[in-house]
Amino acid sequence: MPVNGIARAAGPTAIPPSPPSFRPRLARWLFEGDQEAAEPQARSTHTTDWRKVMCLTGVDYFSTLAYQPSIAFLAAGALSPVATFVLILLTLFGALPMYSRVAAMSPHGQGSILILEDLFPKWKGKGVVLCLLGFAATDFVITITLSAADATAHLIENPLTPAWLDHPIALTLVLLVVLGAVFLKGFREAITLAVCIVVAYLTLNVVVLAVSFHHIWLHPDMFANWRSALVAQHGNPMMMIAVAALLFPKLALGLSGFETGVAVMPLVRGDATDTEDAPIGRIRNAKKLLRTAALIMSVLLLASSLVSVVLIPPQAFQPGQPADGRALAYLAHELVGTGFGTVYDVSTIAILWFAGASAMAGLLNLVPRYLPRYGMAPEWARATRPLVVIFIAITVLVTLIFDASVDAQGGAYATGVLVLMSSAALAVAITAWRDRNRWMAFFVITAVFAYTTVTNIFERPEGIKIASVFILTIILTSLVSRALRSTELRVRGIEPDELASQFIAAATDHGEAVRIIANRPGSGLLDEYEDKLREASDSHHLPPEDPVLFLEVRPGDASQFSEVLRVHGVHVGRHRVLRCQSPAIPNAIAALLLYLRDHTGQIPHVYFGWTEGNPITYLLKFLAFGEGDTAPVTREVLRQSEHDPLRRPRVHVG
Repeated sequence: MPVNGIARAAGPTAIPPSPPSFRPRLARWLFEGDQEAAEPQARSTHTTDWRKVMCLTGVDYFSTLAYQPSIAFLAAGALSPVATFVLILLTLFGALPMYSRVAAMSPHGQGSILILEDLFPKWKGKGVVLCLLGFAATDFVITITLSAADATAHLIENPLTPAWLDHPIALTLVLLVVLGAVFLKGFREAITLAVCIVVAYLTLNVVVLAVSFHHIWLHPDMFANWRSALVAQHGNPMMMIAVAALLFPKLALGLSGFETGVAVMPLVRGDATDTEDAPIGRIRNAKKLLRTAALIMSVLLLASSLVSVVLIPPQAFQPGQPADGRALAYLAHELVGTGFGTVYDVSTIAILWFAGASAMAGLLNLVPRYLPRYGMAPEWARATRPLVVIFIAITVLVTLIFDASVDAQGGAYATGVLVLMSSAALAVAITAWRDRNRWMAFFVITAVFAYTTVTNIFERPEGIKIASVFILTIILTSLVSRALRSTELRVRGIEPDELASQFIAAATDHGEAVRIIANRPGSGLLDEYEDKLREASDSHHLPPEDPVLFLEVRPGDASQFSEVLRVHGVHVGRHRVLRCQSPAIPNAIAALLLYLRDHTGQIPHVYFGWTEGNPITYLLKFLAFGEGDTAPVTREVLRQSEHDPLRRPRVHVG
């Protein structure tokens, strides 16, 4: 039976989770479905058809239709259909192939963050990940708050809305709480609701666009007037395309669905033959998701931009006017009628409100896969419901800070989206360059996104300021969590080789206790172990008849928080030596002592020599590099892992 630490199990000996039966009912409900797997490849418990998952990410991507035509007109005027066409070209021939590669390289939803983590080793890689998580948090959190605020604006602007509902902040907060309630219920409910909303919204948009094109067909002079104005302003088609390309950064939010499309990949059902290392079916279906969403959105964006610029008076797009941020809603009211327009408004409000669902799904996928694994969040951060509560609390705070203003949050939203897309482009370009596979094209795409990001930051610097707050908050809380969790056991399992297992089995053949001498790895020669044994015998008066094992832990990648401890047995003359590597030396020693206790039935004794030096320096060295004053830290890890002093391995220093 396992006791507070290392449990007997098939394969590597693993650490059991805390028994949930002792938790209060509310805690059991909150932690129901806790994602216990520590690896980033942890299998999602909720998978469904890729078309349904497309609707979940589509509530963010497709909701762009609610405001993108207005943004395009304000940025490009009569040129907005051409500028939108440039956006579509980059979507189909830039972002789509780029994110198809990202999906293939990170099929468990980590996106470009995983790729860049692999490109940058150790603490450098962790720093890159934390910064990108900060931008991801900016993107996803602001997606939730901005979409809810925009839904509120559409609700208030509807002519049938009663005056008593004209309270934007209160309405936005209600929408956020309801969104959180959906995710507290479960992913399946969220996906079902997303499917209903997306199908209804796209159907209504097709109706509005069909009626709009029919109106243009009946009044061809309107199209001719637009074309004449376009030629008069910009001349030949080449000049139009050049100007449209320069205006692209102002329209880049039309690409916002790709990052969430990759983030929700764990929800995509693959083939029965898929494995965690090779989920071929999931990757194939995720690419279908990205391709289908991009094609649908490309058609709708171009069509909506064209009918908007042809049918809507320019003054109606200005701030505070009827088509400001709601061009298609304006056409629905004007061309089909107030009743249909109200139905369209309801669908727009629903998809804008639920656009935060794909962002929430992205956060719930990213955070448990990184921060707990780095030790930079508590283990309960692997559970979905506590994270939902925390994220909704953050969105409430952000909404109050920005007074539920869409414009005030727009810069941060664009910054988060563009930085993540730029990082994805860079990651794909580097890997393509290493593979010598179409790397030049991906570096061109990277340059386009980098230019777009820099341009956006200069035009709306508040975005990078808000993102910096998220990054700084994540880094500070992560470092605090890492320090607080530094004396946890931090070993996911122990895997001894055959010789090490023989040493452990023979450790109690001639003695009443398992005696371990902790040795700092040195030359590995026989004299080293003879001197260490003589020193330990003199200092600790070891019984000469008791067998002794030497234990050596070499420092590994200190930026890792935990890993499986693989122990190798080595003969050095007459001495038996256990060797392993770990990111935290005291924690590895403590874990191995508990393992020995459970496998031999005896209390191990470990012997250390005194460490000379400043204890504060050693503490900082332990936090940063996983080694320091080993003996007291080992004892503290044991004390926290085994609460019964009589069952706790003994630590001797002399």
